[in-house]
Amino acid sequence: MNEQAAIADLRVNGQRLWDCLEKMAQVGPGVAGGCNRQALSDADARGRQLLAEWLVEAGLQVAVDDMGNMFAQAAGSAAQPVVYAGSHNDTQPTGGKYDGVLGVLAALEAVRTINEHNIKTVRPVGVVNWSNEEGCRFAPPMLASGVFVGVHARQWAHDRKDGAGCRFADELARIGWAGDEPCGQRRIAAYYELHIEQGPVLENENMQIGVVTHGQGVRWLQITLAGRAAHTGTTPMDMRADAGLGMARLIDAANQIALARQPDAVATVGQCRLHPNSRNVIAGEAVFTVDLRSPDRQLLAQMEDELRSRGDDVCRQLGLQMQVESLVEFDPVQFNQECVTQVREAAAMLGYAHRDLIAGGGHDACYISRVAPAAMIMCPCVGGISHNEAEAITPQWASAGANVLLHALLQTAGLAS
Repeated sequence: MNEQAAIADLRVNGQRLWDCLEKMAQVGPGVAGGCNRQALSDADARGRQLLAEWLVEAGLQVAVDDMGNMFAQAAGSAAQPVVYAGSHNDTQPTGGKYDGVLGVLAALEAVRTINEHNIKTVRPVGVVNWSNEEGCRFAPPMLASGVFVGVHARQWAHDRKDGAGCRFADELARIGWAGDEPCGQRRIAAYYELHIEQGPVLENENMQIGVVTHGQGVRWLQITLAGRAAHTGTTPMDMRADAGLGMARLIDAANQIALARQPDAVATVGQCRLHPNSRNVIAGEAVFTVDLRSPDRQLLAQMEDELRSRGDDVCRQLGLQMQVESLVEFDPVQFNQECVTQVREAAAMLGYAHRDLIAGGGHDACYISRVAPAAMIMCPCVGGISHNEAEAITPQWASAGANVLLHALLQTAGLAS
């Protein structure tokens, strides 16, 4: 009880955390104030090196596996299951300064704080930086954590190529961050991930902390509609097979399908192209992606089934043919109840306004939850903007998230007597 009371007032060094965030943002700077530190780029290598230097300065030993995942913990603790915290250091091509890296550097700051106060824990506490979370250069996202939990085969992941034809494994070796440790062999006692919300809810409700209970399930579909290209001026409206019109109707249908399953379901068409894409030619082909998300697996399946059915109806009405390809399928995640409780209780003890949240984006924690107890913490971001160089948070939000992370880690790791 005395030990618990002794750490109740413990806080991270918020200024040091913010300084590290700003220093890391200078590695792979973007063109509009953000970052371009894509996975396995030269900028990623420099960011890894800076992170490794900070980890070593904090008294940790750094190990790297054959997917480039970085693990850091105290000397002599690698053989024990470690309570890890972290996220990812890679960014989108036009990424912000906080998506992912906040979780890595907050984990480092938590370990620094533990060490500076000479706190001993029953289980070791460590830091992890997962490779290629964003998936913008080497698809799919969360590639390395997916290999870690057995969702992807290592060789398949090593053979992923970017738009220039460069292999993942070759680029990992080129930048000098291909480790010898087989990915997936490291034992994790529990895992916590701090992340910016990437949405507007926390800021709009003046909440400092999001307690993440679930992760959205995701279905990415690529739909190809085949019609008939024809002259726009000479083809009567009732004699067309307009693939562009079919796409428009299905975009609206996807929106309706999600609105009918509120509050948590979402649907988005973020990529589309028409062929031949000429001003005076009726589109003979339309190819577009539909991103469906819900924390309820049954509802997610219903959304896909209804979209496919609506597509069949549209094709019959317009004289089109439809092909649907499943690109990505992630089941919804329910995070570990005990870890979620630790986050909620830490936020309450520290006096932070908090609420439960569902993670709308994909995160490494969603995969790690398959092999270890896991939970996420979220802090607000200005306007809910992310994956954008305008992404912004405040030092106070960063510190609040890091403080909750610190106390959740201590409760899970346990105080040594």
